[in-house]
Amino acid sequence: MLAYNLIGSSLVALGALSIATMRARANWGSSALDRTTGAQEAVSERAPSPENDGWYHQHGDPSVVELGGSMGPRLIIVSNRVAVPEPGSKQMAGGLVVAVKAALRNRTGVWFGWSGKIDETETAEPRTVERNHITYAVIDLSKNDFEEYYNGLANRVLWPILHYRVDLQEYSRADHSGYMRVNRLFADKLSAFLREDDVIWVHDYHLMPLARELRIRGRLNPIGFFLHIPCAPLDILRTLPHHDEILGALTDYDLVGFQTENDRDNFAAYLSTAPGVKKGRGLTFEVEGRQTRIGAFPVSIETATYARLARKAARSPFAKEIRESLTGLRLVLGVDRLDYSKGIVQRINAFDRFLEVNPEWRSRVTLLQIAPRSRSAIIDYAAIENEVTTLIGRVNGRYGEAFWTPIRYINRFHSRTALSGIYRAADVALITPLRDGMNIVAKEYVAAQDPENPGVLVLSQFAGAAAELTGALIVNPHECDAVAAALKRALGMPLFERRERHGPMLEHLLVHDIDQWAESYLAALAETRQRPGLMSELRAFLSPSRSRTDRRATPEVRRQA
Repeated sequence: MLAYNLIGSSLVALGALSIATMRARANWGSSALDRTTGAQEAVSERAPSPENDGWYHQHGDPSVVELGGSMGPRLIIVSNRVAVPEPGSKQMAGGLVVAVKAALRNRTGVWFGWSGKIDETETAEPRTVERNHITYAVIDLSKNDFEEYYNGLANRVLWPILHYRVDLQEYSRADHSGYMRVNRLFADKLSAFLREDDVIWVHDYHLMPLARELRIRGRLNPIGFFLHIPCAPLDILRTLPHHDEILGALTDYDLVGFQTENDRDNFAAYLSTAPGVKKGRGLTFEVEGRQTRIGAFPVSIETATYARLARKAARSPFAKEIRESLTGLRLVLGVDRLDYSKGIVQRINAFDRFLEVNPEWRSRVTLLQIAPRSRSAIIDYAAIENEVTTLIGRVNGRYGEAFWTPIRYINRFHSRTALSGIYRAADVALITPLRDGMNIVAKEYVAAQDPENPGVLVLSQFAGAAAELTGALIVNPHECDAVAAALKRALGMPLFERRERHGPMLEHLLVHDIDQWAESYLAALAETRQRPGLMSELRAFLSPSRSRTDRRATPEVRRQA
């Protein structure tokens, strides 16, 4: 009876969470791009100040948020790293940040995870702060935890395996132990402030066993999981030592979400061969009386807001400097973290081949590659940086002139606003990952374009976004000549074809934006856990209420971009 009541209260919580969203939507305007003005004004009004903002220690200031103090259901977002906005800092452009904020928009909730800081002193409870109507709760990790959990199993083993690179994984029992230990730490800290009506949404590969640890601690709350990176096929997944402790632990979630149907089907094949797992109806699996549902939920962006941001950024001094620096050159753009999965080496080789077979384009085009460093403590990442730097130097030395540099290479982070201006200035976006869960850059590029004079997207067939952005020139990044040929076609594409390709992609992204993604996932989570008697009520509560026709890219809307 207790379990029944706890589950019932959690399901009511899901419905109540959506009521607040529905009320907020009632005030939205009819045009998706028009809505960005109000959103930006709201952000401006909530600028950091001593009165409404700041970082507090839980024992040092009476205005610190009490995690267990407010009444009503909450959405608890859990991720490895929590991006707490710092006053005066650049606005972060990460896809996870945008996704989490969309999920928490107009909902009572908490974002819980690692602070990004290393501290050997264990704190009794998370440090908390409220900024821009979001409550952040963070904990620190010890150096040993960081090395074994984050640098170790998460990024030396899970990341390469899930990206189909078994040859790069470096498994150790110590790292495996550290990964499980940190997941238990997260479960302890999180469980201490959970209420029975909280709804929990866990993000990404760092925290796969978290639901199992919470269930061990008696938590019956609805718990969902979303994998932001790819999910490899069965034979590759099974190369992970003790995979049942990590991948198998995903069956303790009520809903496991993936970026694409291919990723979903790969995991379904894994579950179908796992001991003790029974196939249920549709996309459900049963383990010891518990049901787990899996599904594809392609993550997206704030399309309308980003289109408006790019239009304004195009008039900024920064964008003007970029245009002036080109002095008539056509701009090809690549934006990635410096990672072996992004295909940067293959992209440079393709650009080299393009210049070799198309000498008429020399001194007429430049490739701007933005690649901020990441995980530099891991040997493979240092190696890829050296290889990329060497290749760029070779291309520039081979083709460059005193007045022309074929490839410009930047390792610095750029703000979201600055990136939107660069996207809008680029004639071609060359997005060629070897394997990517979605690739948000591709969607941001489409949203940032001038609909009257859009650029061309050249996109890898191995990016999750390729299934949606069908107006792109789809390429195999391993085929150097084909990528070079696609780049030539993109640079020579007439305006009417560029418009024909761009228009439907923009319209698709205006409908399938980040809010629709969060709404659809939470609705599926509710439906997974609900009792039959709550079926119609919860569908009504959690179904998106915005008219899809309001998001369509009408000619009037396109002109505003």
